[in-house]
Order: sequence, then structure tokens, then C-alpha cells
Amino acid sequence: MIFVGDGALLWRAVDHARRSGYAVDGVCTSVGGDRPPWAESVTVHETTDVNLLADELKAASTDGVVWSIDNRFLFRAPLLGTGLRIYNVHGGPLPQYRGLPLALVAHAILNGETEFAATLHEVDAGIDTGPVVDEERFPVEPDDVFEDVMLNLVEACHRLFVRAADAVAADRLPRGERRPGPGGYYGRRALTEFVRHRAHPNYVRATDLGMFEDFFPEAAAAWR
Repeated sequence: MIFVGDGALLWRAVDHARRSGYAVDGVCTSVGGDRPPWAESVTVHETTDVNLLADELKAASTDGVVWSIDNRFLFRAPLLGTGLRIYNVHGGPLPQYRGLPLALVAHAILNGETEFAATLHEVDAGIDTGPVVDEERFPVEPDDVFEDVMLNLVEACHRLFVRAADAVAADRLPRGERRPGPGGYYGRRALTEFVRHRAHPNYVRATDLGMFEDFFPEAAAAWR
């Protein structure tokens, strides 16, 4: 297994894989990204563009699987043409909530969603547009704020990865299916324009970042 991404959720998945006896063939992260002390035993590639490592990753892979977790890199050629199976653990239900988890959670609360989900999908050339393989749903309570939903989403993402990793190891991961219906994309523009919803009755809940203020300081400052 090759892992691509950054942050605690990525390393939590890598740790699960190695403790479960799965081969960790390498981890691709941003330059200067944090890593746990035990990662010294893992081959780590720091890069500004994961696609530049296509040949190296193809040669290193022992099972043909790449996991994208908390990942900001966009997969493009030549990596998409290597034959590697790339799966993304996405922080939102698809196709309704494509984009950045920060924006997705905030808008889900603003939109009055009563449940949310982490989604596993095959990666194609689009952004969160590949066929859906699996989903982990959870309720959003009426008094939940951003911090509550994001904490639940993080746990849902990890549960989804664990289930899918075991399915890959047992060669029983199903093929993905494209879901019909209207899609929604919440990217950087959605973040910068979020203050326009300040008068919305759910705005305070949607911007109560709690412990996540340390992870998203720019949004915390802009949304106050």
C-alpha cells in the first residue's frame, strides 16, 4: 500500500496498516510536513507534486493500491496512467459535497443536514468525481456545531479506511459505481465567501470551530 496525504488522519491510517501486517510501500507528503517518530521505519517521499513520482511509486508498489487520505494533491498524468488503483477517503457524501472538508462541514451545517458521511471513491481526473465504493454515514444533531461534526467525520473517515483496507487485503473490495444526481462543489471560493451567510440562523453553529481553530486559523479569523 502507498499512502498520499498529510496530517494525523493519514498517519493514523499508515499506523493501522503496518500494525495489521499490510505492506506499507511508501508515504507521499508535502514538503516539511509533520510525521510521528515511528515513521522513521517508513519510506517517506516529500514532494510538491505527487505525479512527478509516478514511476517510482509504480515500481515500489507491491499490491497496486494507493490510498489518498487528507490529501491536497491532485492526481494527474502520468500517475493516473500507471495502472495503480487509487482510492480517496473523502470527507463528505458524494456527489453532493465535493471539495474541501472545512468548507463541506460548514456548509452542511448551514444547509441543515441531519446526517453526513465519509465516502470512499476511486480516483479519476476530476475532483472527487470518481465512482463511489463505500460510505460511512453518521447523524448530525440539531445542536451540533462545526467541531462536533468534524470530529465525527474524522472518525468516520478512519472507520471507512479500516474497513476498505481489510477488504483490499481479502480481495473483496467492490468496484465503484457512479452516483446520479446533482453535485455540489465547495472549494476555496466557498470558504472566502462564507461570511456572506453571517445572517443565517445556522451561521454560529457552522463557524464554531472549537479545537479546530488551531488547524484552520485563517478561517477562524475570517469567520468571526
